[in-house]
Amino acid sequence: MSGYFAHATSVVDGGARIGEGTKIWHFCHVDAKAEIGKNCVLGQNVYVGPNVKIGGNVKIQNNVSLYDGVVLEDDVFCGPSCVFTNVSNPRSHVSRKDEFKKTVVKKGASIGANATLICGITIGEYAFIGAGAVITKDVPAHALVYGAPAQAHGWMCKCGEKLPDSKETLTCSRCQSTYPAFSK
Repeated sequence: MSGYFAHATSVVDGGARIGEGTKIWHFCHVDAKAEIGKNCVLGQNVYVGPNVKIGGNVKIQNNVSLYDGVVLEDDVFCGPSCVFTNVSNPRSHVSRKDEFKKTVVKKGASIGANATLICGITIGEYAFIGAGAVITKDVPAHALVYGAPAQAHGWMCKCGEKLPDSKETLTCSRCQSTYPAFSK
C-alpha cells in the first residue's frame, strides 16, 4: 500500500489497511487483518493485532499493544505503555480465543501513560483516563478518571481542560464551550 510511511524496522503484514498520511515508527508490527485510519501516528514498538480497528487522527505512543477486539475511534490518544487486554481470565494452557471481549474507546478520548484497561468496556467520548489508572468498568463521556481502581474526579472539555464543578451549566475556561451538568 502507498500513501503512508512505515519505518524500515517495522513489519506491516500484507492485507493490512492503512490510511493515507499515517506514520508507523520503529519496531512496530501491524497484522494483516488490522485497519488503521488516515493521519495516525504509531510510536516505537506498537503492536496492532488482527481485527483491531483504529480511526483517523489517532496518536498511539511507544510500547502499546492493541489486541484482537480493540476499537479506537477518531482522535483517540493512547499514552506510552498503556495496556489493553482481551481475555478476562487468561491461562497459558487454556485457549480462550473464542472468548475475546471487545473494548471500545470513543472519539476524542485520551488514555494516560501506563493505564490498564480491562477488556469488555467502553470509554466514552472525550473521556480522560489519568496516568497509571486501572479501568475496570465503562467510563462515561467527558469523565476524568484516575486511580486503582479508577474513580471519577470531574469532567473534561473537548479541548482537554478540566471543567469547573457545578450543578448548572459547565463552561470551559479555555475555549468557552458549555455543557449541561453531567451526572455520574
